[in-house]
Amino acid sequence: MRARLSLIAPALLISALALAGCSTGSATPTPTPTVTSATGNEAPAVDPTTDLCGAAYESGPSIEAVTIDPDTTKEPTLTFTAPLEVAGIERTVTVEGDGEELKYGQLVDVAQTIFDASTGEKVAEAGWTSDPVLTSIVAETGMAQAISCAPVGSRVAVTTPASTDRPAYIWIFDIKGITPNVAWGEQQPAVEGMPTVTLAEDGTPTVTIPKGDAPTEVKLATLKQGDGRVVKSGDTVTVQYMGIKWSDGTEFDSSWSRGAVPSSFPTTGVVEGFKQALEGYEVGSQVLVVVPPAAGYGAQAGHELEKETLVFVVDILATSTPAAQ
Repeated sequence: MRARLSLIAPALLISALALAGCSTGSATPTPTPTVTSATGNEAPAVDPTTDLCGAAYESGPSIEAVTIDPDTTKEPTLTFTAPLEVAGIERTVTVEGDGEELKYGQLVDVAQTIFDASTGEKVAEAGWTSDPVLTSIVAETGMAQAISCAPVGSRVAVTTPASTDRPAYIWIFDIKGITPNVAWGEQQPAVEGMPTVTLAEDGTPTVTIPKGDAPTEVKLATLKQGDGRVVKSGDTVTVQYMGIKWSDGTEFDSSWSRGAVPSSFPTTGVVEGFKQALEGYEVGSQVLVVVPPAAGYGAQAGHELEKETLVFVVDILATSTPAAQ
């Protein structure tokens, strides 16, 4: 079977790593007290926010029994005696690159290839016949432990054990590059009547609400014009964002307040006004949107933002389209 992993691979990896007791999938990860080593023994977990290299999974006999092609310019191939017995998560850097060292909180372009450890068959790939998958190493702790402490240009191999619904896998991660954590598009002129946005040196926005009544319809303005792929309906986007109440200018939600940790979600999983600030825009763009209650939380009776007009500043950093689209 051959498929794109734009959405498949992260889900498989998260669930596979969860088998070893690793906490994943949160925009504000909480360090797990223990993880299960490749030998099945409990060992103290290391917080990747303070020790990215110390948090990396260790090597072991399963992954060391696999020979992997060192040519990182080509899709990886591997040889081993099948079936490969995989007792736990094991990881090794088969080729160490000479590029930038990865840091906690970065977005990393990673080509991924998955092999069935019981047969050696390639299950799926992404980043070789399609665009590299953009992975937040901080939104998924397990991913951080898989590819951390490997500079750009590295090839990393990871084994994950079997479960009741899937075999053991051998993952090959090729670290292609690092994507900025803020929108990089060309600055656009301000739009009259819209809130004004100023950016700190690290990209954190400050929003000033204009005087007057809030709009009754969704209002959009492009603050930075990106040059990447266009976001389609149903895509999973990776963004930085800040949400402000029009009524008093206070912040109610922000990735910046969580240490500039980007968030990933489908465009269909947010309120209508936020969705309009995503679909049809290019990656690299920064979008300002004013969302009246009807396009926000107005239909959710009792929600704390039910009657609020909202203002979002959104940095669109990546988009990933499901294979079926």
